[in-house]
Amino acid sequence: MAEGGRILVKVLKEIAASVKPGIATKDLNALARKLISSHGAEPSFLGHDGFPAAICVSVNDEVVHGVPSERILKEGDILGLDIGIKFRGFHTDGATTLPVLGLLSEKQWQKNNPVAFKLINVTREALALGIKEARPGNRLGEIGHVIQRFVEKNGFNVVRDLAGHGIGRRLHEEPNVPNFGDPGEGVILESGMVLAIEPMVTEGDWRIKKGHDGFVFITQDGKHSAHFEHTIAITKRSPKILTK
Repeated sequence: MAEGGRILVKVLKEIAASVKPGIATKDLNALARKLISSHGAEPSFLGHDGFPAAICVSVNDEVVHGVPSERILKEGDILGLDIGIKFRGFHTDGATTLPVLGLLSEKQWQKNNPVAFKLINVTREALALGIKEARPGNRLGEIGHVIQRFVEKNGFNVVRDLAGHGIGRRLHEEPNVPNFGDPGEGVILESGMVLAIEPMVTEGDWRIKKGHDGFVFITQDGKHSAHFEHTIAITKRSPKILTK
């Protein structure tokens, strides 16, 4: 799984580097399929529960599971990229959210979009805090609790209707890994477990709904959302990030 995770990171970085205004999200999917195949791996998402693409591309108010299409990215959009890799019989899963910069520098974009900039950074940091709690003896609730507390302290909300998950020979395995909860809740974590931890954070209300393509989830209030994800292995010493 660590080897698959390294492939996932390489693919995700190359796709992220190709993001620019004027590109269609379907072109990012075509690139993903080419890159994944070049590493001797398979796309985990393609065909999973009928999903028609190798990656999920979610723009602005789209939370997760956006289907690549003719949609053209515009300067100032924020884009969620979510990729699953199957390599030698095991899956890894990872996601990132980034701005579509165009001619803007990152500092200019930050100045023009302070809330979106903060949303992305808070979501990224919430994931890091959640991963720190993935230690033997802790309960799953510890992960969700620190994520929720940090996100809400910064004025945002975590999605309640979707969660992270166990991962291994199947893309989605038990247990579910919510991004909210209390420290005493959930199963006790043990060395050897592998989890996909993935905060999904909204600028406004946490409530979501299904979008037009039947796969994507969007915020009910139309405000922005961000999503970060790592596949992590729980070890006796510390959590090992397989998709770092």
